[in-house]
Amino acid sequence: MVTVDADAISQVLGAVDLRVGVGRRMSLASGTLLPIPTGAITLVYIVEGGVHGHPPLGDGCRLDVDRDSHRLMVDPSSRRDVLVAGDAFLTLGRTPFALEAQGDTSLMIAEIVLADAASPLPALLPPFLTVTGFDDIEPAAAALALNMGLVDHTVLPARQGDPVICRMMATTVLLSVIRAWAANGCAPAGWPSLSNDPFLDRVVDAIHEEPGRDWTVERLAAIGAMSRSTFAERFRNAVGRSPADYVTEVRVDAAKRMLEAGRSVSEISRELGYASDEGFSRAFRRRTGLTPTSWRMANRIPVSA
Repeated sequence: MVTVDADAISQVLGAVDLRVGVGRRMSLASGTLLPIPTGAITLVYIVEGGVHGHPPLGDGCRLDVDRDSHRLMVDPSSRRDVLVAGDAFLTLGRTPFALEAQGDTSLMIAEIVLADAASPLPALLPPFLTVTGFDDIEPAAAALALNMGLVDHTVLPARQGDPVICRMMATTVLLSVIRAWAANGCAPAGWPSLSNDPFLDRVVDAIHEEPGRDWTVERLAAIGAMSRSTFAERFRNAVGRSPADYVTEVRVDAAKRMLEAGRSVSEISRELGYASDEGFSRAFRRRTGLTPTSWRMANRIPVSA
């Protein structure tokens, strides 16, 4: 079994920020086919009944729980196609895919849109991520999944804040699925490395440890023991963006966590190495579409006294 360091899991989960994540409940009659959108991340929780995939979900790590002993069992090579009540799976939408109901079935489905299109999360996950027995492994998140879904406004009027609360619920369920998969032996060796290159991994770790440092390409190349030109090319090929763009991404992710903790814009700006609050706000807005203050207000986060 491959074990993943808890700090590495926390680093990945802490960087996830959803722009859209509102779930919906769907009831399917036996034999009904439900196409899953391509080009989008989709989270599915089976509430009742069961489903199997077209094409089959295929080989992949299977997490299961013995319902009598509650003992977790991991089979890294098992084939798992039929999913039943209490199971969850995540698809990145890389290929056309559909679910077929096995008997009368109820599903919670959330289409996930990451707030940052350049997020590394899709590159860190397999095309399909399955957690069987999710309700036993992550009971609190499963309880949220049971109660997610758009309310029929003809029956019960929408309340203020519903979209924000639904997004937070979807975020919690998504992170719990990823945690169950990663923490229980299904992540590949070296996960969550973006590059599978120990020299580049050393650079990425340094950026995450000190996001506010003055990270020039020359300084990063020195940490990776490479020339400037070699480093820049290898970094872009492995990570999919320039070193400067990646540093900005890490800083903005750190800024969001600081905003959530109630830190002031001026404090965050100084800690993350920006010469002025205005420069920090411009960088934040380019990445998120909102100023730090607007982002805080949109997420209903109070400022610490």
